[in-house]
Amino acid sequence: MRALVIVDVQNDFCEGGSLAVDGGARVAGRITAFLDEHAQDYAAVVATRDWHVDPGPHFAAKGITPDFTESWPVHCVAGSAGAELHAALDTEFLDAQFLKGRFDAAYSGFDGQLGVPDMVRSGAPEGPAGPFGATAAASTAVDEDAPALDDWLRTEGINSVTVVGIATDHCVRATVLDAIDSGYDTCVYTDLVVGVDEARSEEALELMEENGAILQVWGGSAD
Repeated sequence: MRALVIVDVQNDFCEGGSLAVDGGARVAGRITAFLDEHAQDYAAVVATRDWHVDPGPHFAAKGITPDFTESWPVHCVAGSAGAELHAALDTEFLDAQFLKGRFDAAYSGFDGQLGVPDMVRSGAPEGPAGPFGATAAASTAVDEDAPALDDWLRTEGINSVTVVGIATDHCVRATVLDAIDSGYDTCVYTDLVVGVDEARSEEALELMEENGAILQVWGGSAD
């Protein structure tokens, strides 16, 4: 059985966000259009999200320019508008969400754990958490013993994944390579991903293919 894994289609990674990727909003809409036609082809549809509380050196220190390799501007802080899924992505299709990077960098969706980011739990703590403005309630969106993406997929009987989302040369690449390493038959729709840097994105796609990913083109339209 196959799952669709939608990587990090979040406000901060789309136009207007703190770490925006040109074309992110368009890809969000295209993924929804793809789901309108093909959601029934998947046994599960899941999304991953950066969900940073205090990710350490992943965020550049105040007054220090990020190197955009190991350190980055503050983004996708847990409970913030920037961490929300983009409005053009129809969340009604989602069966589960996996939150990653609460206390580390966590580029791959396989670093994520099952969470409930859009529900305030009864008795959730109030106030802030961490130094970047995460809310205490959002920091509890993942139970410590929540299953990781790989465990959840295997429980659902998934043996193949299709990966789409943002960004080709960072989190999509890491997710695809981990999927392959974990033994999943893996494909990527190259017109349902978008990257930060065009040349590095092409290199990332080549690396995915060299490692066994099948690169496909959907070819549909979001219009």
